[in-house]
Amino acid sequence: MDNIRLLKNKIASRGMLFLTFFPGFIVFLIIIGLYLRSRPILAAKPLFSLLFSTAWAPGCGEFGFFPFIMGTLWVTAVALIISVPISLFSSIYLSEYAPRSAQEFLRPMIDLLAGLPSVIYGVWGVLVVVPAVARLASSLGHYSSGYSILAGGLVLAIMIFPTIIFVSLEVLSSIPKELREASLSLGATRWETVKHVVLRKGLPGIIAAIVLGLSRALGETMAVLMVVGNIPKAPTSVFDGGYPLPALIANNYGEMMSIPLYDSALMVAAGILLLIVLAFNILARIILVRIERRAG
Repeated sequence: MDNIRLLKNKIASRGMLFLTFFPGFIVFLIIIGLYLRSRPILAAKPLFSLLFSTAWAPGCGEFGFFPFIMGTLWVTAVALIISVPISLFSSIYLSEYAPRSAQEFLRPMIDLLAGLPSVIYGVWGVLVVVPAVARLASSLGHYSSGYSILAGGLVLAIMIFPTIIFVSLEVLSSIPKELREASLSLGATRWETVKHVVLRKGLPGIIAAIVLGLSRALGETMAVLMVVGNIPKAPTSVFDGGYPLPALIANNYGEMMSIPLYDSALMVAAGILLLIVLAFNILARIILVRIERRAG
């Protein structure tokens, strides 16, 4: 009987080990698949030229990804600049200040934001955000149709609010109440307790929440391509149009595949996007490790 129990335990342990490594293995399969499909254009053109060329003319054999990389980074940066402070203060309010009635009202509203299809955000962005951005640009002395980096960043910021808010809220709620009570008993105000105790203790989790929001922002497609303008030119202002990598892939995959190297170029775009996401996640992990070492 004991041997059977040990065998079952061993089988369960090996099975869970396999299931744990399986998601990571899928990432390697994706990377290998993208590389194999990208080989034709990588063999025909230097990688440096693909990454830093600004010319995008597939019919002429020009595949420069620099405008699309910059469009992705600009839209994501604008979205994070807008969303991170609002999400962080919202999670602090819900965790530390809000009465129970406010929590019961606000949480379902934020849940609703998380559950809306991205095309709904895109339509709302076209009807509301784009005209507002055009008026703002005009009032500041700039010309803009409204389809711009700023419009894409605003829509994207609203889309990633729920992700950052809920993860940050769970992190702040998991901090023991004894730490807050100890700080308050020493004469600190509630805000001083939040700033010096709660936020410092929850900083690794908050960074993880921001990274999750960043990952969604980098990969979001439908809503962004509806409002960002889809202009293959590196932006120099938030009022300029842009063309993020996800929009490039969504707009063109399956179209004009008779053009030589076009399919391979789009696979390179997908690979670049994947590498950007991996790079930011690795950077965030390094930051987390350093913070944990200092805290220790």
